[in-house]
Amino acid sequence: MHEANPQRDGISRRVVLAAGLTAGAALALGAGAPSAVAGTGAAADWLAAPARSVRPRFRWWWPDGLVDPDEIAREVDQIADAGFGGMEIAAVHHSIKDKSVLDTAHHGWGSRPWRDGVEAALRRAARRGLTVDLTLGPSWPVAVPGLTPDDVAAAKELAHGRAPLTGGSTYRGPVPPPVHAAAAGVTRQQLLAVQAARVEPAHSTRKETGLDPDSVQDLTATVTDGTLTWTAPEGGDWVLISYWVRGSGQQPESGPHSAPAAYTVDHFSPAGTTAVTSYWQNHLLTPSLRRLLRAAGGSFFEDSVELETDGLTWTPLLPEAFEKHTGRPLLPYLPALVLDNSNQVFAFEAQFTRQIRHDFWETVSGLFNRNHLTALRDWAHTLGMTLRSQPYGLQTDAIASAAILDIPEGESLGFKNLDDYRCLAGGRDMAGRRVLSCEAGAYNGSAYSTTWDRFLRTMGGAYAAGVNQTVVHGFSYATAPGVNWPGFAAFSPYNGTAGYGESWGPRQPTWRHVQDISGYLGRVHQVLQSGTARADVAVFRQTGYTATGIGASWFTATGVPLGWTHQFLSGPLLDLPSATVSGGRLAPEGPAYKALFVEGDFFYGSTPTLAVEDARKILALAEAGLPVVLLGTFDQALTPGVPDPGETDRLRDLLARLLTLPHVVRVTDKAAVGDALAGLGVSADVRHATASTLLNAHRVTADADFYYLCNGKHAETVKPPVAAIDHDVTLRRTHGGRTVPYLLDPWTGEAVRLARYTEDGADITLRVTLQPGQTTIVALGRPGLFGDRHGTSAHAEATDADAVLFTERGLTLRARTAGTWTTRLSQGRTATTRTPAVPAPITPARWELEVEDWYPGPDATRTDRVRRSVTLETLRPWSQIPELADSAGIGRYRTTVTLPADWTSSHGAELELGQVSDTFRVSVNGRRLPAADRLHPVVDLGPFLRRGENTLEIEVATPLINRLRVAQPTVFGGVARQDHGLVGPVRLVPYVQAAVR
Repeated sequence: MHEANPQRDGISRRVVLAAGLTAGAALALGAGAPSAVAGTGAAADWLAAPARSVRPRFRWWWPDGLVDPDEIAREVDQIADAGFGGMEIAAVHHSIKDKSVLDTAHHGWGSRPWRDGVEAALRRAARRGLTVDLTLGPSWPVAVPGLTPDDVAAAKELAHGRAPLTGGSTYRGPVPPPVHAAAAGVTRQQLLAVQAARVEPAHSTRKETGLDPDSVQDLTATVTDGTLTWTAPEGGDWVLISYWVRGSGQQPESGPHSAPAAYTVDHFSPAGTTAVTSYWQNHLLTPSLRRLLRAAGGSFFEDSVELETDGLTWTPLLPEAFEKHTGRPLLPYLPALVLDNSNQVFAFEAQFTRQIRHDFWETVSGLFNRNHLTALRDWAHTLGMTLRSQPYGLQTDAIASAAILDIPEGESLGFKNLDDYRCLAGGRDMAGRRVLSCEAGAYNGSAYSTTWDRFLRTMGGAYAAGVNQTVVHGFSYATAPGVNWPGFAAFSPYNGTAGYGESWGPRQPTWRHVQDISGYLGRVHQVLQSGTARADVAVFRQTGYTATGIGASWFTATGVPLGWTHQFLSGPLLDLPSATVSGGRLAPEGPAYKALFVEGDFFYGSTPTLAVEDARKILALAEAGLPVVLLGTFDQALTPGVPDPGETDRLRDLLARLLTLPHVVRVTDKAAVGDALAGLGVSADVRHATASTLLNAHRVTADADFYYLCNGKHAETVKPPVAAIDHDVTLRRTHGGRTVPYLLDPWTGEAVRLARYTEDGADITLRVTLQPGQTTIVALGRPGLFGDRHGTSAHAEATDADAVLFTERGLTLRARTAGTWTTRLSQGRTATTRTPAVPAPITPARWELEVEDWYPGPDATRTDRVRRSVTLETLRPWSQIPELADSAGIGRYRTTVTLPADWTSSHGAELELGQVSDTFRVSVNGRRLPAADRLHPVVDLGPFLRRGENTLEIEVATPLINRLRVAQPTVFGGVARQDHGLVGPVRLVPYVQAAVR
């Protein structure tokens, strides 16, 4: 469980094989901080040109093995040229309803053509310095061709049957059959047990029939040749319950993908995992593929665990495992566990039922993490690969799973809020892993209408919650039989309409600008994979589910808006080697939590519960000096599972000892949590005076503190929308000695020293102004860390000018009007600076728009481009320009502005673009400027302007949706026409700069 990531440190053998030693050095740098090159002038390159290993990746959808190796190589080149770091090959073709066109017997998943395609991808990726991930099976969940539902390694379900009886009556006949027929392909079922139980109406709920647990009788031994005779005792109503073990018959999503067909494996037994690894060993891993995996392989990948059954997910190992885990037999508890279409069927008394279900799913979780994830991870390592997985979808401890995995992954579609990511981040950081990945940008019904603007807003908050790798959803293979322009798309059409996510690539007009997006994402990843993550508070979650949307009481609702950061831990994480305390910090070499927060279990009635072993561990941590805050009546705590004799008393004794410690506080109102933390001397690393939508992530390296700041929201559904913020923020530094703040621009890769801030001991306070969804990165490090030459120069603490910054002239202020400005300097004196007149803002009156309008070409993969020219007196979206109402493509807007004769090198201007959709680039006088912030489209034209006439060009690329609405109305006609293009208002706002003396 604690094995080090084989890719984590140093230069991997794969990099040497693929790209030589130079690329390997870049990879090693990308995994760490700029310390290795700081002061040499190369630290700026660390940010400006992030390593391939940290760049975003694509989910690459194939129509199984119906691929051409030459086209595969071309698509690898397209992804590499666009600045991405790799891809994950996934067999996904929901859009193809007539599966017979795929001919699984000849080119299904795992076939010779599929293997040839994989080898072509790996071979080309090795040449280009990319890595290729592979799904463990066709589509999801993990399945093996040739496995049958009856095989011991196949996924199992526990189906139940029932028959009512009145007291004193006799049942004669066959054992009650399952309430649901077996799935197709299931030919055998085995009777596990037959029980009788008396109905107890007091325990019934709206959906569950209440039972008396003391009345449960095991009748299995009385069954003869499949028949049963039993007389119910007098009094009350009774029910006979039968339990049948059989294959679930589940196949991977949107199949068939292979011949023979594949069936889902048992995710809880060694047999299920062995079926997966043996199939790879015996059928897929040719000697050439093994060599290529070591050269360019990345991870084996498993999607979220979506096991589907009408009954209860099962494995034959459960009875033995349950008794080993709890010391009690499982069968007497089965009535409270069986499911009917995901609904509970029976219940005992409410608390007892919750305890039974907790023990059961804790047992399942242990089997899943041990027999599935750990075994697959260890096998992947033997091939030089890692294991990346979305370890949720079941009621299992995903927090503990994240600590096992080389790369845990969440998803922007399925996760309800940022705390879902924070669950996985806690496991990653306590285990000393580096990467938390995200399946990013899947939106229902948004195929060919997704904007990168929307994508960036979604990911902004996810990065603050711990994500630092993006797998973009997705890149579709070029074509497949019967598809229409603009080519094969994995999820569109989806049930006849526009589907999930996007099919990025050259088929999209915005691909022209995609290097700006990949560069931005890569730089964010570069920073957020550096050093170690820090979080203020560990929230103990004894039921480690994720993808639930359930947050952390005060911290989610109140703490986050005040700057607090938190992650979730579950019991198994307290057994990791990192779970020590030093200087009042938990995991001091890792996330260095300042306090542990414990509250009632949301998943079991919010009851204050703790397992005895967990209470003992928390007591030991508190005795070592860790501050602890408990919310709820923990003096009356219960065990989460069914207690052994005396276990509740032992738990309360441990908690009584815990509550006597001076740095342990219990509160009963969540509003008191903040005061409790303050009373313990615990404060956040990021602080601001009032509640804000500012989110943050903190990374610490040997040389710097990196703060990622985002004006985001906790969930996509939060209302009202996020507004712009403009307020002071205080950041805490962890390094001693002289420290100065740097602003790191993830769009351009530029690192500049900030010129305005105040210091107070270890705190640095600066002004943060961000538009909705916008991000910025601040580094606190020694002077000269990023090659700046301002050393220990005085900085501004306050100014009444528009801005103050460091330039080649030293400390410089910027003003938009003439005036006399005062600046208070860190040396204690106040400087006075005068600026001359500045031209008034200019609103261009006329634009020439040249459009490259995209149309379906002669086949599904070719596009015709029609040139159109329009003169605009007023900027409007294309949808409101008659000639362009249904157009999609690339537009180039040109205008001329005239600057006065007294324009000097001290002058400059910012170009405010207003509303622009989707991607854009700006050129001035024929010179293209660096990438600009998509979420704050204001471009500093700086030295690129000159006196007299200046030509401005804004190139805008749109999604394809407006063209597809008319090109494929049966699929996309129901989507509303969208407003794209340069809408404005556009202004050129001049300024003047003057040195502060």
